[in-house]
Amino acid sequence: MKLAEALILRSDLQKRIEQVRSRIYNNVLVQEGEMPSEDPNLLLKEFMALQTELTSIIKAINNTNNNTPFNDEMMISDALVERDAILARRSVLSGAADMASEKQDRYSRTEIKNVSTIDVKKFQKEADKLSKEYRELDTKIQGMNWNIDLL
Repeated sequence: MKLAEALILRSDLQKRIEQVRSRIYNNVLVQEGEMPSEDPNLLLKEFMALQTELTSIIKAINNTNNNTPFNDEMMISDALVERDAILARRSVLSGAADMASEKQDRYSRTEIKNVSTIDVKKFQKEADKLSKEYRELDTKIQGMNWNIDLL
């Protein structure tokens, strides 16, 4: 199995677990004299089996990411951390630029006027640069995922 396939499986398992969890919660309490639409005990067994499978696939993904070189300097797990850090930086810069750019309606000259304390263009330019870095790094990671066998 390729790493990308394992990532897709992980996502699918997470969605299925959430659905089963919701079904359990919806069937643990019924009106007196009524029957649940599904047996919560069977759903719990299904949940436990899915959780065991998810745990196993996550361990394999982590093992693969920790032991597969991304380039000469870092492993895939390091590249993922770098990608997440770029996204966090970009998000703060973009959010600050958005907030500083908000138009404010004033009804009269006596109302308080807010002014930006940052160079919005500079923040947005840096956010755009980080967006490009993120896309390039993410594209390389995604491409590698289809060529790497799951350990």
